Amino acid sequence: MANPPSKRSNLVRCIGMIILALIIIVGIAVLIIWLVLKPKRLDYSVEDAAIHNFNLTDANHLYANFDLTIRAYNPNSRVSLYYDSVEVSVRYEDQTLATNAVQPFFQSHKNVTRLHVGLTAQTVALYESVPKDLRIERSSGDIELDVWIRARIRFKVGVWKSKHRVMKIFCSPVLVKFSRAKSFQRTPCQVEL
Repeated sequence: MANPPSKRSNLVRCIGMIILALIIIVGIAVLIIWLVLKPKRLDYSVEDAAIHNFNLTDANHLYANFDLTIRAYNPNSRVSLYYDSVEVSVRYEDQTLATNAVQPFFQSHKNVTRLHVGLTAQTVALYESVPKDLRIERSSGDIELDVWIRARIRFKVGVWKSKHRVMKIFCSPVLVKFSRAKSFQRTPCQVEL
């Protein structure tokens, strides 16, 4: 004769069924939300870049003004974004040349926002081979820079707002011409969220 199932095994089985049902319900809810929102990747690019007042001293200190136009595109039809803080940096060979903050802003759904950012390098001490490489690129007429953007954002869907998330955007190589007579080629960016 088989032993009847104990109350303890019935309780464990019942708890297991409840947990499994909750996992299935949460999974279905996430799937429904995803199907309703149909989230799309945010798209960023550097549309224009220029260097002014470039001066590299004999003591390997850099003075320069960088002007960037960054295009932020939100292709989502139901998701808006709050950019609560945005910091833009220009780097060359892993050395930061200039950094500037952008005013917080709101980006609605299906919107293109263009950020015009001015960054100033003032007495930036350069190390290792950076001064030599900058001089070579300066003589060639253009320079390859990296543009890094770090933003604290929140998503908004209807009246719901998410918690803060950190988004990192990397644009490379941004080929900047020293002469404005030459045209600028748009540089797409990679987004890490």
